[in-house]
Amino acid sequence: MLLEALDGDETVVFGSAAASVQVQVEPVGRWFEAYVKRRNRNISASFQELEEEEESSEESEDEEFQLQECPMLRTLDPKDWKNQDHYAVLGLPHLRYKATQKQIKAAHKAIVLKHHPDKRKAAGEQIVEGDNDYFTCITKAIEILSDPVKRRAFDSVDPTFDNAVPSKSEGKENFFEVFYLVFERNARWSSKKHVPKLGTMESSFEEVDTFYSFWYNFDSWREFSYLDEEEKEKAECRDERRWIEKQNRASRAQRKKEEMNRIRTLVDTAYSCDPRIKKFKEEEKARKESEKKAKAEAKKREQEEKERARQAELDAARLAKEKEEEEAKLAAQQAKKEKDIQKKAIKKERQKLRTTCKNWNYFAENEADDVKMMEEVEKLCDRLELTSLQSLNEILASSSKEDGKAAVEKQVQEVNAQLQREKEAEVQARQAARSVEQASGGGGTAGKGWGEEDLQLLIKAVNLFPAGTNARWEVIANYMNLHSNSGLKRTAKDVINKAKNLQRLDPGQKDEINKKAFEKFKKEHSSVAPSIDNAVPSERFDASGSDGSAAPWTTEEQKLLEQALKTYPVSTPERWEKIAATVPGRSKKDCMKRYKELVEMVKAKRAAQEQVAIKTKK
Repeated sequence: MLLEALDGDETVVFGSAAASVQVQVEPVGRWFEAYVKRRNRNISASFQELEEEEESSEESEDEEFQLQECPMLRTLDPKDWKNQDHYAVLGLPHLRYKATQKQIKAAHKAIVLKHHPDKRKAAGEQIVEGDNDYFTCITKAIEILSDPVKRRAFDSVDPTFDNAVPSKSEGKENFFEVFYLVFERNARWSSKKHVPKLGTMESSFEEVDTFYSFWYNFDSWREFSYLDEEEKEKAECRDERRWIEKQNRASRAQRKKEEMNRIRTLVDTAYSCDPRIKKFKEEEKARKESEKKAKAEAKKREQEEKERARQAELDAARLAKEKEEEEAKLAAQQAKKEKDIQKKAIKKERQKLRTTCKNWNYFAENEADDVKMMEEVEKLCDRLELTSLQSLNEILASSSKEDGKAAVEKQVQEVNAQLQREKEAEVQARQAARSVEQASGGGGTAGKGWGEEDLQLLIKAVNLFPAGTNARWEVIANYMNLHSNSGLKRTAKDVINKAKNLQRLDPGQKDEINKKAFEKFKKEHSSVAPSIDNAVPSERFDASGSDGSAAPWTTEEQKLLEQALKTYPVSTPERWEKIAATVPGRSKKDCMKRYKELVEMVKAKRAAQEQVAIKTKK
């Protein structure tokens, strides 16, 4: 605080004061002990005040304590001093290990003044000579209790201490009432000063864990040297003394082990009966269940999110596919519509060309020329495209008969020239294929006579008789000899050589062979004689559902047909109608035709195998 300025003087501040800094100081040594005592007692006092309070309390205790003389003191046997209660001999049975050295000395002084042999002898009492007097027990008691080491040894085996451990049934009924006293009683053996309390039902998990951790790692100062059966001072030699020490150490270790087992049993029993442990376990279990549930819910939500994302992708892909299919469908419809329009336009132009030529009597003067020109006109109708037909019709419509005839003859010449070129190209291709076959095939019949029909028949036979068939190549050769129109007899060696040559061909050449065979088959089965009249072709003639253009049977349709044949036997009424109903997209006629083809194939296969079997037997 600043001094008050005198009259006429001024108060001047020459510098700023430093800011206060709070420093945390940790007490150590005896000051730390005083700090702990203040904290436990919830008071604020200095170390000196606590020492003075402790000294005053000891003095008051020294003043207040009263001796409780042992009624059996005079009957004690001096020779059995080791089994006596030294605190009871000195009149301190109520204080025992809590008695201070001042109290012990005061008690000894008081009891000596009363029971000293000289006092009793002066009073006329008969005194036993030597160490046989009971006063020897008093001497042994003060000798033991005044020595800290010997007193600790005696306190370790205090005859009044209760070593009993409560049972589980007792602990479950009144846990805190039963085990509180037991732990308080056994806490006197702890080497550490501060022993945690048992606590209450409201104690936290940390407090309970600290309590049981302390007792499971309990460090006891209790030792059992007082119970040594032999005294090494009585030994006559060094070897005997060593033997006594060895025996005493073994007995002490055994008793120490039993003591630690007793403490461990006490802690285990308390832990198993503690209702707080059960509560903590239930809380931990509930916490883990909640975490598990939350984890499962999170996983479920993640899976749902993934499923929604996957479903969204599928929906997007489906919509895109549907859009593409719709666009393709529209494009197909548009193409079909355009094709139909073009088809109708071609029909119209062809009919117009036929009508014009018919009106002009096909530009001929006799019947023979008339028929020949009629064939040429039909050839033009088959070969010319729409634009060529339109231009030709325009020329015929705007010109005279002679000019029209010239235009038609010119167009016929161009078409014939084109047909001639195509025919020559086909002949050259056949010659090239034949030269390839001759160059790759062996001698005899293996290198000649293999036409497109025979090649196709060979491919069919190889597929019909797969690997594993008994005498496979002989069976294939017999099959070809039965069904071939070339008139050549094939041997197994010829068939094997040709099959190897086909394997060495490029895939393009194989496709070309199959394509030519199919075109030949289609041409043979779908050719229709050209009409020579002026009638308009019917819709049935132009329909695409004729037998020649029927779609080949797929593997799935073949399986459905075979299953239907097994399901509906010959005795079934309306059998073929039911079989056709089980094969989508196939009519009754298609199913019957396919069945006949299968029967013929099986018969041919069996016939070929039978012939090979007959030749083998011969």
